[in-house]
Amino acid sequence: MYSGLQAQGLFSRHFFLVLLEAVLCIGQNPPEGCGLCLNTCLINQKDLNNAIVIIPTYNEKENITLIIDAIMSLRKDYDILIVDDNSPDGTADIVKDLKKNYNTPTEARLHLMHRHGKLGLGTAYIEGFRYAIRHNYDYVLQMDADFSHNPEDLIKLYLACSEGGNDLSIGSRYASGVNVVNWPMGRVLLSFFASKYVQLVTGMPVHDTTAGFVCYRRKVLETIPLDEIKFIGYAFQIEMKFLTWKYGFHLNEVPIIFTDRTRGQSKMSVGIFKEAFLGVIQMTIQSWFKKYIVA
Repeated sequence: MYSGLQAQGLFSRHFFLVLLEAVLCIGQNPPEGCGLCLNTCLINQKDLNNAIVIIPTYNEKENITLIIDAIMSLRKDYDILIVDDNSPDGTADIVKDLKKNYNTPTEARLHLMHRHGKLGLGTAYIEGFRYAIRHNYDYVLQMDADFSHNPEDLIKLYLACSEGGNDLSIGSRYASGVNVVNWPMGRVLLSFFASKYVQLVTGMPVHDTTAGFVCYRRKVLETIPLDEIKFIGYAFQIEMKFLTWKYGFHLNEVPIIFTDRTRGQSKMSVGIFKEAFLGVIQMTIQSWFKKYIVA
């Protein structure tokens, strides 16, 4: 058991070492093993609340508390916007209860948009994008609620834009091989070749065209005419990347490991793949007759 003076001395010594490490890191490439490299060397204090994570939900009561707590515990501060499509399982009510844990009279970090029906993934993200633009967030991230996207990777996506100079960073399953866990082989092949098909048809230099784990600079979302987005299902992810590319923004893929959900039910269906397969051809042909003012 430490005495009060011993404990105070240990704390002071630890604080001094941490402060010294922070000072040495400033303006330098982070050294190997630097415990502060994400907080001090790369993430400026003034940028702590400049990013929001949008998470669409429908019947995610088993995941929603866990995913919010995981994001809120990261070394980089993110605000969170849950866009709930009137989940019958009470997902929105859980979020309302969680607000008291993360919101204060002077600062709100957890936000809820409660819609009145199941209106589609694409429209959920578009409403979320508009919310982020209205509230002046510099970086807008999107992810699933089911932990198929690792919350820790939010930092990598953010830094790829804020420090790497990219306008859109994509958490990619296929940028360095095939990094998918717990999917049956049939679904892995379907997803992989769907992305290759999109890449072939559109010419877009992206390996994982259907990825839903991304980070946008606000300027991208202000440039793309969100009212003209046609797809409402998972093809929405393809269309957003395609338009970002056509408007001349810089895209970058960040390798991640995608892990299939262990709680709740998947929202994937045959209709989603049909929309993407046929829609990509239509989208590409229409782009031949449209002029894009490069950003």
